[in-house]
Amino acid sequence: MHRYRSHTCGELRATDVGSDVRLSGWLHNRRNLGGILFIDLRDHHGIVQLVVRPERTDVVERLSSLSKESVIRVDGGVAARGEENVNPELPTGDIEVEVTEVEVLGAAEQIPFTINADDGVNEERRLEYRFLDLRRERMHRNIMLRSAVISSIRRRMTDLGFNEMATPILSATSPEGARDFLVPSRLHAGRFYALPQAPQQFKQLLMIAGFDKYFQIAPCFRDEDARADRSPGEFYQLDVEMSYVEQEDVFRVIEKVMTDVFEEFGDGRHVTSPFPRIPFREAMLKYGSDKPDLRTSLELVDVSHVFAGSGFKAFADKHVRALAVPDTADQPRKFFDQMGEFAQEHGAKGLAWVRVGDDSTLTGPIAKFLTEDDTAALLSAVDGKPGTAVFFGAGEFDEVSKIMGAVRVEAARRTGNFTENVFRFCWIVDFPMFEKNEDTGEIEFSHNPFSMPQGGLEALRTQDPLDVLAWQYDIVCNGVELSSGAIRNHEPEVMFEAFGIAGYSKDDVEREFGGMLRAFRFGAPPHGGIAPGIDRIVMLLADEPNIRETIAFPLNGNAQDLLMGAPSEVEEARLKELHLSVRKPPQVRPAE
Repeated sequence: MHRYRSHTCGELRATDVGSDVRLSGWLHNRRNLGGILFIDLRDHHGIVQLVVRPERTDVVERLSSLSKESVIRVDGGVAARGEENVNPELPTGDIEVEVTEVEVLGAAEQIPFTINADDGVNEERRLEYRFLDLRRERMHRNIMLRSAVISSIRRRMTDLGFNEMATPILSATSPEGARDFLVPSRLHAGRFYALPQAPQQFKQLLMIAGFDKYFQIAPCFRDEDARADRSPGEFYQLDVEMSYVEQEDVFRVIEKVMTDVFEEFGDGRHVTSPFPRIPFREAMLKYGSDKPDLRTSLELVDVSHVFAGSGFKAFADKHVRALAVPDTADQPRKFFDQMGEFAQEHGAKGLAWVRVGDDSTLTGPIAKFLTEDDTAALLSAVDGKPGTAVFFGAGEFDEVSKIMGAVRVEAARRTGNFTENVFRFCWIVDFPMFEKNEDTGEIEFSHNPFSMPQGGLEALRTQDPLDVLAWQYDIVCNGVELSSGAIRNHEPEVMFEAFGIAGYSKDDVEREFGGMLRAFRFGAPPHGGIAPGIDRIVMLLADEPNIRETIAFPLNGNAQDLLMGAPSEVEEARLKELHLSVRKPPQVRPAE
């Protein structure tokens, strides 16, 4: 028999009754019932119940004194459970193993939190002992789901004719929109490598080199703050690039892969197909977001014209967006108060509202400020039928979009206008090529600087930069942005013109992107791509609200690895070798 096991803990069945077996795993749980010791033994494959009879005194004593999570090897015989003791929730629930011998392979100290139950331990503690946290059933399941999803994606991409290729980790800095992680060079004093925010330039170079269809499960590094759907430091994406394609060709490939993967791992949840295409400006107007949650059909409506020049000063001459929520006649006043509190949590000063009565008259805090003409125009704009509640946001376009976009989803959830257990995908298209920096007033890229503008060189030279659209697109699922992508600019003159509008001189472009430009000058095919985030895909499939729950060893919200102690200080000798000195911020003395 094998030194450690003849079977795994999850594979024994009724057909194995009467067999002698050897098992190894963690002591998951222990119960002593009338002198009979019951042990739940766990390994990667599952849990099996062990039984130790009182006459096995040495085994009883050994197992009774061990801490939970100790690793043991046991020998014994497989026996059928009595009918009254069968556990239908376990694949091994029809049998148990009567232990005759035990060996301790790895004794455990007292564990800092329970493994076999969620004891509410905080995240910092969990990350400090992540190797223990990963033993928990939910976390183990999430990481195995991640592995299976990546394996499925790889298989599907290969079947579609894509070639998996690796791109460099040490490279040059690039304006991807976030801070780079920099790596000092020992051989070139004062110079730095950058960890890739994405393999953007390299995958384009692979197209120019003639490889036609590339993909990679690519590690990416960005020095960004954490969010629920963004892990600081590093993340992984399905990086894709294709030659001789237009936007719809990219959509066709990614829709198939995403649909197949979400149907495979979605536990029967319905997947949108085909994915609707929503222009960016339409998305901002109707949903208040460029990552709309389509699990509700509620839409925002621009009603600025209703209040233009109105005597209602709070709305007059402002951008006003309305949200009509049907079938709210039975909602108590508390519902409206709670929606107002929710809006305030998202930056609003308050949330105006009216309710439509059976005779199409309005009631509510602002109803008295609306004339008959205002009321008629409003009901026509929002299709306000009796029993409908109408919420309002007024102010600057972006501010109103942010607040009312959140109100839209919250109101839908609270009123039953929201569909759970589905995956609603969409494409956001027609992004502006440029935007104005609110702080500096300068024109800068709004998305990916390597994108092809719609209309090409002529559009860049003849249109207002803020009116130029790009062949850029995002894929969104349930209000979560999974990816950005674009048809790339592959012409040097277009690149110079686009970067010039964003404030880069020709010398700047040559210096920053010399490799790309050199490649473009030697025959570059039209190409495009995208990069859906693996972490976010798994987060959606696992129905987890926080992306760190789907990553084996994530950094915490402060970008620290509490298990390994990163970031850590470096010895002076190592700094000297790298031609570096450390300048720490001054310590603030506490007031005496």
